Amino acid sequence: MKDFSAQNISFTEFKLNGFYSLGEWRPFLFIPFFLMFLLAITANSILIYLIKTQKSLHSPMYVLIAVMAGVDLIMPIFFVPNMLLSFLFNWSGISLTGCLIQMFGIHFAGPLQITLLFWMALDRYFAICRPLYYNKYMEISNFAKFVVAPVIRNVLLIVTMVSLAGRLSFCATNVIDHCFCEHMALVQLACGDISINNIVGLLAAFFIAAADFLLITVSYGAILISVLKSGKVHTKTLHTCITHLIVLSITLTTALTSFLSYRIRNNISSNNRIFISIIYLCLPSCLHPLIYGWRIKEIRQTFLKFINNSKAFPLIK
Repeated sequence: MKDFSAQNISFTEFKLNGFYSLGEWRPFLFIPFFLMFLLAITANSILIYLIKTQKSLHSPMYVLIAVMAGVDLIMPIFFVPNMLLSFLFNWSGISLTGCLIQMFGIHFAGPLQITLLFWMALDRYFAICRPLYYNKYMEISNFAKFVVAPVIRNVLLIVTMVSLAGRLSFCATNVIDHCFCEHMALVQLACGDISINNIVGLLAAFFIAAADFLLITVSYGAILISVLKSGKVHTKTLHTCITHLIVLSITLTTALTSFLSYRIRNNISSNNRIFISIIYLCLPSCLHPLIYGWRIKEIRQTFLKFINNSKAFPLIK
């Protein structure tokens, strides 16, 4: 009888009840997460505008930064508005189709951020370690060789992961203990065998995020070795590489912690697990404009020039 139910009855509407145990304090979560959302949207929009409108910023490195800002702009839009409405008005319902679309958006944009960081590390590698070949390798036709393979890998793994999740039957409960449709938060509600879903989810995590992190580390390692061998003091280069690796390490650690918390026995509470998930998704969108925007002299000067020009032309009364 249980098998019959599993095959013929499956929920198509779900309720996201992340942080529900906080009770009357739950609505106050709107404030910090709204501020993070506002910072991500504003900072990344400004960064895209500056790079798009200033011809001096149309080099390959700045184009990659603009693409990164675009991904950082889209990422929180997939889940933060729904999450904020849930905190304020308890609007937590979502359809299975909407859940799968949200899942695809989150799990595609997240790994794409790390893949973009790998491309940016390659750009810096050629600029610093192989300057004579920089223009050659950074041409669209040549650089596309480094772009196509990772994108195909990302798409295949994420589409497979989401498709397998969509084929499951959800007959036990329709309450998702999360603020958005993270892969395992939905899959663990299935009443059938989810071993293949676990495997594909882990493959996506390690073959995208972990693999790209390793390649980024190797690239920055080669840059640091090249700088040290040159005998010149490149404090800015060293500081930039170390900063990028620290932020990326924090993001990857929180992401893997979230993924593995569903698969191995641990003492991480539900609220802590949800908080870790939100941080690894929101934190990069807030920090990337500062690291790859404001800290770069050319972009900072362009922004300050833009502000000064705006003050020079006040609104006509």
